[in-house]
Amino acid sequence: MQSQALDPLDRKLLQALQLDGRAPFNRIADVLGVSDQTVARRFRRLRSTLQLRVLGITDESRLGGNTWLLRLGCTPDTAEHLASALARRPDTAHISVISGGTEVMCAMKPRTRQARDELLLDRLQRSPRVTSVSAHCLLHRFYGGPLGWLSKINALSPDERAALSPPPVGPGTDGVVLDAADEALLAVLARDGRAPLTELQASTGLSESAVRRRLDRLRSTGVLYLTVQFDNEHFGNDVVAMLWLTVAPAALAEIGRALASHVEVSFAAATTGQANIVAATLHPSTGDLYAYLSDTIGALDGVRSAETTLTLRQVKQLAYEPGR
Repeated sequence: MQSQALDPLDRKLLQALQLDGRAPFNRIADVLGVSDQTVARRFRRLRSTLQLRVLGITDESRLGGNTWLLRLGCTPDTAEHLASALARRPDTAHISVISGGTEVMCAMKPRTRQARDELLLDRLQRSPRVTSVSAHCLLHRFYGGPLGWLSKINALSPDERAALSPPPVGPGTDGVVLDAADEALLAVLARDGRAPLTELQASTGLSESAVRRRLDRLRSTGVLYLTVQFDNEHFGNDVVAMLWLTVAPAALAEIGRALASHVEVSFAAATTGQANIVAATLHPSTGDLYAYLSDTIGALDGVRSAETTLTLRQVKQLAYEPGR
C-alpha cells in the first residue's frame, strides 16, 4: 500500500509517533538522522494535511471495563443526526454511517453498568427512528488499541523501531486505582496526547515530578496508551470495510492471529453474537477488497461465513471534530 504525497521521512515520523506518541522531537530527530526543526516542521504539516492527532486513550479493559460494538438500524433521515449525537459522548469512538445510510456503527466504552444500560436499554430503545439495536461485547482483542495500523507500514528499520519503542507494558494492573488527578490528566491527554507537562500540571495541580510519575505509572500498566488519528485516504485507502466473520470456535485464536498479521487489518477482535470475529480493514479499491475476501479470507480454514459492510462516512475516530 503506497502513500499519496507522503515521502519516506513523513512515513517514518508517523510510525515513530505510533510507537511513542510522546517521544520528544529531538529523540525522534536523532534516531532518524535529521534536525529537530525538520521533525517539528513535518509534524505541523502532517497535522494540516492528514488531520494528524496524537491522542491519549484510556484502556478500559485494564480497569475491568468492556467495549461494545453497536449496530443501530435507523430510518434514512436519522443516521447522520444519530451518529453526531453519539459522537459527542465521551465514551464512544469509531462511529460510522454504513449500509446505504440506514445503519450506524459505534464503539462504546462505558465506565459503569449504569452508563451502559442508560444508552442500550433506555435512550436507544425509546427512539422511534431507531429500528434495531444489535450490541456485541468484545471478548478478546487480536489487533488494535495501542497497536495502530501505522505499525504495519514498515517505514522504520528494525534498529529505528527498537530505539523509538517505549518500555513494554506490564502484565497486569493490580492495585491501579484512578483518583481525581489521574482522571484530570487522562482528560487532557484524550484531547492532546502530546500536551506539555505545564498543561498537565495546571490540570492536576501537581508538581512536574508528580505528573511524570503518574504518566509513567499509567503507561507502564497499560491504562493509558498513545495512538495516532489520521485520514486514511492519504495512504490510498479509499475503501473502509467491516468484516463480521462466523468462525468455528476451535479456530478463533488461529484466525484472530492470522487477521492481526494482515496489512489490510487495522482492528480485529473476538466478539459476542452470531458473527464471533469482527475486523476493520482498509483497501485502495473495492476490487482490492474483493481480492482480500476471496483469496485471503477465503483461504482461512474455519471461516464459515462473512458479512461485509462498507463505511459511507466516518463521523468519529477517537476524537470528535464537528464539521469534518
